[in-house]
Amino acid sequence: MGSNILVSVFILPLLSAVSLLFFWGRVRTQKVIGGVFISLYLVASVIQFVFVKSSGSITLDVGSWPAGIGIGFIVDLLSAFFVLLTSVVAFLSYFYVTSSSNSSSKISVFLPVFFFLIFGLNGAFIAADLFNLYVWFEVMIVSSFVLFTLGGKRAQLEGSLKYVAINVFSSSIFLAGIGILYGITGSLNMQMIGSNLPLVENRMLVSIAVTFFVVSFGIKAAIFPLFFWLPSTYHTAPVGYTALVVALLTKVGIYALLRFFTVIFPLQGTLFQPILLVLSGFTMVVGVLGAAAQTDFRKILSFHIVSQIGYMLMGIAIYTPLAIAGAVFFVVHNVLVKTNLFLVSGLVNKLFGSYKLKELGGVYRKFPFIALLFAISAFSLTGIPPLSGFWGKYILAVAGFSANQWLPVTVTAISLGVSLLTLFSMTKIWNEVFWKPNPQVVEPNFPRQSFIIEVVKQYPGMFFSIVTLTVLILILGIFPNSIIEVCMEISNSFFHK
Repeated sequence: MGSNILVSVFILPLLSAVSLLFFWGRVRTQKVIGGVFISLYLVASVIQFVFVKSSGSITLDVGSWPAGIGIGFIVDLLSAFFVLLTSVVAFLSYFYVTSSSNSSSKISVFLPVFFFLIFGLNGAFIAADLFNLYVWFEVMIVSSFVLFTLGGKRAQLEGSLKYVAINVFSSSIFLAGIGILYGITGSLNMQMIGSNLPLVENRMLVSIAVTFFVVSFGIKAAIFPLFFWLPSTYHTAPVGYTALVVALLTKVGIYALLRFFTVIFPLQGTLFQPILLVLSGFTMVVGVLGAAAQTDFRKILSFHIVSQIGYMLMGIAIYTPLAIAGAVFFVVHNVLVKTNLFLVSGLVNKLFGSYKLKELGGVYRKFPFIALLFAISAFSLTGIPPLSGFWGKYILAVAGFSANQWLPVTVTAISLGVSLLTLFSMTKIWNEVFWKPNPQVVEPNFPRQSFIIEVVKQYPGMFFSIVTLTVLILILGIFPNSIIEVCMEISNSFFHK
C-alpha cells in the first residue's frame, strides 16, 4: 500500500510532463491535461501525508536491491510534509500562470517544464542517498533555467547565466563531498553514512567533506555570502512562470541542510554549529538591508527571500527540538507568504503595467480588496500577531533565548531587529504601490469599471490563487496548533531515534 502511494505521487508529474509533450502547440488541450494531473498530484500528496502520519515511513528500494546498494527512496513525515507543501503551491501556481499568460508558445513550453520541475522537487525530498539527491538537484537546475529564460529578454538571460554558473560550481562541490564521504564510509545511503561516519579516524577529511556540503547546500539555499545569484535572477522572469521556483528552490537547500545535519552529521557541539549561527545572522541582516535599498517590487521581495532564509538557518543551527520545529514551521509560513506576495506583484503588473515603485500608485483607491490581500501577507511576513509569521518567529525566539548561550541569544536578538526592518520595506511598498496617487498620466491597464468583479472575470486563475493563499495564511496564523504539532513530531523524530 505504502509503496504504491509513493510511486503514484512520484510518477504523476513525470507522466504529466511526457503527456504534455505529445500535445505540443495545442494549448487548450495541454491546459486541460495539466489541470487534471496537477489536481491528481495534490490529492495523491494529501493521501501520502495522511498515510505516513498514521502508519509511519514508506521505503522503496528500486529493483529490489538491498538497502544502500540500489536506488532507494524514503518518505518520512518531513518528506511527506514537504511534498504536500509542494503540491499545494504547484496547484495554485498552475492556475495562476494559465490564467495570466496570453502567449500560447510560452505556455506550451512552460507546462511540461513545470511538471519536470515538480518531478525534480519530489525526487529531492524523497531521495535516500546523496548521489540521487545530486541527480534531482540537476533536474531542478535545468528546469529552473528554462523557466527563468522563458521569454528570452536580456535581463532574464543575464540572471539565468549567473544562476547556472554558481549552480555548476555548487554541483561540483557537492560531487566532491559525495566522493569523500563514499571513500571514507563506503556508502552513499544517508542513514548508513550517518552510522559509519563517527567511526572514521581521519576527522580532518570529515570536516573537509562537511565544508563542501555546507557550501553546496548554502548556495542552493542562498545563505550569506552565497546568495548573490538570487536577487539577480528572481525578478527577471514573469512571476507566473517562476512562482514555484520562487516558493521552493531555496527551501530545497534548507531541506538538504536539515537532512545532512540530523541524519548524516549531527550538528550539536561541532565547529559548524557556531559557524551556521553567524551565517544565519548575516543572511538575515544583509537580505533585509538589500530589500530596503531596492525600488522594484520584485527585487524587494527577492532580497526578503534571502533574509527569511536566515531565520530557517538559525533554527537549524540552534539545534534543539523546538528550534528545528520552528525552522520547519517557518518554511511553511514563508512558502505561502512569499509566494502570495510575488503573485500579488504579478497581478499589480498586469493591471498597472510596471514593477517599479515610482511608476506605481493608487492601487488601494482602485482595488482596495487587492490591497487587503497584500497587507495580510505583508503583515504576516513581518511577524505581526496573530498571523503565521508571528508564530514562526515566536517559536524560534523562544528556542534561541532558551539556549542560554551568548551566540544563539545574540542572533535571536538580531532576528527581532530584522523584523522591524522588514516592516519598513513592506511599508515602503505599501506607500509607493498602494497608497500614493498613481503618477502616470495615461490611465493604467485595468478594466474601465474598477470593480474587483471585473478583475475576477479577466484574470480568474490569478485571483483564485491569491485569495486561496491568503486564506491559507490566515488559517495558519489563527489556527497554528495542528501544523506546530506536525513540526514538533518531525523534529522529535530526529532527536529520539
